[in-house]
Amino acid sequence: MLMRAGISLKGANLLIHGEVPIGAGLSSSAALEVASALALVRVASQDLPLRDVAKLCQQAENEFVGARVGIMDQFVSCFGQEGHAILLDCRSLEYQLVSIPENVKFVICNTKVKHELSSGEYNRRREECENAVRVLSNTYPGVHSLRDVSSDQLSAVASTMDPLLYKRSKHVISENERVIRAAERFRAGDLDGVGRLMRESHRSLCDDYEVSCRELDLMVEAAEGLPGYYGGRMTGGGFGGCTVNLVDERHAKTFADQVAERYQQATEISPEIMVCSAANGAALESKRTTV
Repeated sequence: MLMRAGISLKGANLLIHGEVPIGAGLSSSAALEVASALALVRVASQDLPLRDVAKLCQQAENEFVGARVGIMDQFVSCFGQEGHAILLDCRSLEYQLVSIPENVKFVICNTKVKHELSSGEYNRRREECENAVRVLSNTYPGVHSLRDVSSDQLSAVASTMDPLLYKRSKHVISENERVIRAAERFRAGDLDGVGRLMRESHRSLCDDYEVSCRELDLMVEAAEGLPGYYGGRMTGGGFGGCTVNLVDERHAKTFADQVAERYQQATEISPEIMVCSAANGAALESKRTTV
């Protein structure tokens, strides 16, 4: 993809070290793509805007790997900023930084399972959403994607839609609305509100989009009622992988220990728990070597 974009690449020996768990739904592929792209561009003594890096990495997934992913993971790998979430318009690629209060942590809980459904079902969900768009555009001219439809518009035609396409549409449309509300709640410092939206998101992913699994649901249940817990949901493509939980910083370590114990009791699987904060995205580092 870099060569198609006119970047004259040179040969390179790369040593790659990563700390993002593979296959856990935490965008390890996007991290690898972006880091590799920046390294190859630098070795070739070329320049490429980060926005173009994100686009080319998405194309590599779409056209070479065959995964019909969006640009969100690659974009945040490029533009992430410490202490902030990103509110991204995936159509225009305009974005806003949303400050995250310093007194919270994101606790990532890896279920340590990954069901084989994940890759094929991801593309199938894309197809189902595209079919729903075609149906909805017959009623609402100008609809090009589900983001162009409101919840009220969807409800008005619910009785005429295929039930499966309705459920998929309901998830995507309601999730877009939750994202906007979550940004508002973060800005207002309403962490309980953010937590409620995360819970709603998981229920929708489970019931309407149907990409959760027993282990993810048990991990979400394991977090309920623990001190400092605001809310949580699955993350990534689904059918295994991780949940992400918003937790008061003062309780993060205890939360991590207790949720791991609860999950292991329920599944006999020892999970991996990571206490995280929002960090900066990819960057080139220059190191001076003294001989």
